[in-house]
Amino acid sequence: MAALHEVVIVLEYPLLMAFPALLAFGGAYDLLTMTIPNRVSIALVVFFIAAAIAAGLPAQTVMLHFAAGLAVLTAGIALFAAGGFGGGDAKLLAGAGLWIGFDHLLPFLIYVTLFGGLLAIAIAYFRKFPLIGTMAPDWAMRLHGRETGIPYGIAIASAALTVFPKTPLFLAALS
Repeated sequence: MAALHEVVIVLEYPLLMAFPALLAFGGAYDLLTMTIPNRVSIALVVFFIAAAIAAGLPAQTVMLHFAAGLAVLTAGIALFAAGGFGGGDAKLLAGAGLWIGFDHLLPFLIYVTLFGGLLAIAIAYFRKFPLIGTMAPDWAMRLHGRETGIPYGIAIASAALTVFPKTPLFLAALS
């Protein structure tokens, strides 16, 4: 039994690192393609379950995290239906909300809004200036187009990584 406990402890940190790695991948993929693959959101759920078990989070806490993710998914679907958000953004936001939980959900959403606003301003500024020649990569040309949306996955990932170190899951893994 002690050997199993040691294996769980050894896996705890890599499992915890899955969250920032998946967020970075999702944000970068959104920037490059204006999409976020479903496998990123699915992996966030799978790795959350494994990390919660490894960190020894109580079942009630885990269920509250799932409730937070579901609440965020519901809001994200509403934003998607209203045309204000992409479907991948809604799923990535929900996956991040799962890891963040209710305790830090409000600061997370505030950071998403702030970082999203800064990102929108930066992209609007980028779009004001013509790209010289055709030396720019395809993703930059696509992002430069005024009909293209905002790769909000970057704001979601930035906000989640800002808040995550204060969450019970992160702190439980450190103790």
